[in-house]
Amino acid sequence: MVDTRSFQARTEPFDSEVAPPGDKSLAHRALILSAMAEGTSSVANRPGGADVQSMQAATVALGVEHSGDRVISPGIEGWSTPQTALDCGNSGTAMRLLAGALAGSPVEASLIGDPSLMGRPMSRLVEPLNALGADVAVAESGTAPIRIKGARLVGAKVSVPMASAQVRTAVALAALRADGATTIDSPPGFRDHTERWLTHLGLGRIESPTSFVVTPGPVPPFEITLPADPSSAAFLWAAAAVLPGSRIVTPNVSLNPGRTGFLDILQAMGAGVMLQPGDPVLGDPVGTVTVEGGRLKGVDVSGDLTVRALDELPLLAVVAAAARGRTTVADAGELRFKESDRIASSVELARLAGAEASRHADGFSVNPTRAQMEAISHAADGDHRIAMAAAVAALVRGAPVTVAGFEAADVSWPEFGDVLEGLWS
Repeated sequence: MVDTRSFQARTEPFDSEVAPPGDKSLAHRALILSAMAEGTSSVANRPGGADVQSMQAATVALGVEHSGDRVISPGIEGWSTPQTALDCGNSGTAMRLLAGALAGSPVEASLIGDPSLMGRPMSRLVEPLNALGADVAVAESGTAPIRIKGARLVGAKVSVPMASAQVRTAVALAALRADGATTIDSPPGFRDHTERWLTHLGLGRIESPTSFVVTPGPVPPFEITLPADPSSAAFLWAAAAVLPGSRIVTPNVSLNPGRTGFLDILQAMGAGVMLQPGDPVLGDPVGTVTVEGGRLKGVDVSGDLTVRALDELPLLAVVAAAARGRTTVADAGELRFKESDRIASSVELARLAGAEASRHADGFSVNPTRAQMEAISHAADGDHRIAMAAAVAALVRGAPVTVAGFEAADVSWPEFGDVLEGLWS
């Protein structure tokens, strides 16, 4: 059933504190690592979105039990061969991380997903994993289903050609089961959550900003309380940034350098951004983020900054519509291979927010206008980030926006619509 939801234009500032849901990227890593560990681990503050539920369901199919925060596993050596294909839903992270872990397991499995996920590129996994001796194959189209037959792996030097934390993590998970150390290298800009966690657990070391050595061995049981998700908090930061005088405080947010690109962009545009460090989680930085609205100006985003803000670039298109001057985004070709073609979606969002916009081969441009706007409808097309960004667009457009297919937000933050509207209460 399609959920259509309307969001009202607001001009008055707000001052609010919101705890966003637990970090989705970290939840995937915590669930797969605790499933590989023999014994009982604890993963608290899991987000309730559908993506994480898909990962949890996949581990259950492998013989792992979940009871509240506890994860009770026989260890990867005790995993059971699943009776049917493991359904990753809409989650590319779940699919890629599971492929890596399964490559060194004693079982054989296939990975599938919803129609959106089945159309996303998965061939980039094959060469890096098979360099370790894995038996991994995808469809002729380079997409899922992914077939993995557990194999004996051998450590190697693996070059990942793109700054993909998901591919790097898949290789690292497989390398934990290899005979001998594995060195993983790639271009910069990726999220290094996995590298920090494995270092903290004694299973690897960071050789350089782009090079990581995996020391194979059993994953020990561990306890973690997940910090809040910056990719979810970003929608609240954007709402504050586009309304001068507004202020949002988001406590206990993951501040991994690979995740803070959007904050750097907001600050460059003229928003007030304050970071208060907290206690790290498994070696990964965490802190409280405060964003205050101000007069924004257009910026140019490219290179490493594009990679560090990749998930938030469609939202940037909305923020750019509220700025003075042109905003350009380059080096973002990867956006075309997300839940939707997010370059095209970013242009549509900028226009929804009342700006002129155009797309390029690897990015887009936004030119703000000040025309009077009327109420309008926008289709989320099954993409959770587009649904949520369209809701924020009502604040820039200055007129109501009705989002068709808003249920897509359930993938990451089912309560987002209510939280956004509650900022003024």
